[in-house]
Amino acid sequence: MAIKNVFVIGAGTMGNGIAQVSAQAGYNVTMSDVKDEFIQKGMAAIEKSLDRGVKKGTMQESEKKAIIAHVKTTLNMKDAAAADLVIEAAPEVLDLKISIFKQLDEICQPGAIMATNTSSLPIGAIAASTKRPEKVIGIHFMNPVPVMKGVEVIPGRRTAADVLEASKEYVKKIGKEPCEARDYAGFIVSRLVDALMNEAFYCVMDGNKPEEVDKAVKLCLNHPMGPLELCDLAGADIVMHGLETMYEEFGERLMPAPLLRNMVRSGDLGRKTGRGFYDYTQK
Repeated sequence: MAIKNVFVIGAGTMGNGIAQVSAQAGYNVTMSDVKDEFIQKGMAAIEKSLDRGVKKGTMQESEKKAIIAHVKTTLNMKDAAAADLVIEAAPEVLDLKISIFKQLDEICQPGAIMATNTSSLPIGAIAASTKRPEKVIGIHFMNPVPVMKGVEVIPGRRTAADVLEASKEYVKKIGKEPCEARDYAGFIVSRLVDALMNEAFYCVMDGNKPEEVDKAVKLCLNHPMGPLELCDLAGADIVMHGLETMYEEFGERLMPAPLLRNMVRSGDLGRKTGRGFYDYTQK
């Protein structure tokens, strides 16, 4: 199952990162979104990311231009008809993803692999919305995509073995390592990191200072970033959505902490609102 043409749905942080690493590996990439302004921001993010490589001396200007030339853009999902691999990187809303996959089912060529970048939603439910669940798989990239080495590959109950192997080969070709996970809410990475963050929220509720919690995790557990810093980076609303998804599947042990719910209700979502566990208004 040869993959040459990659179609990415979504030009946001994850989508443009996936488009970049795919183009760097020599794939012909088409990046799509619903508005031209999103496309332009996505292409600007790719250029900025590649510029860092040029400034560091790890990439030539000619290489940067060649990579960008491998990325086409479109506002028309019907352009996915030529793709061997489609990777959906739309917001984490199950109904939205199901709607997209129903459209892809009518557009994509018979042999195309249809992948979702979801971090926690069920692959089986997305696959069941199509007439070819054997072609549907989860390929979950980490943020920031160009930097993070690991990628979760999540087959659904009906994903074909050759689709799983082709997806793993794609991940290896873009210079990353596939980690095969089972199709339960949160898979491996989100399930573990959200559980850690949730317990960190309780630590703060117990009276521990956020900076002390993060310092302990970084220095004693050797994590590059503390769980509260990570929550502020990802967004408290995004973290709560992930925990709620896992709470539905696993029960009380992954129920979002009351502090997190309070922060979301108050609009203290982290970096994007200027305030979360830390104050970013003066930075």
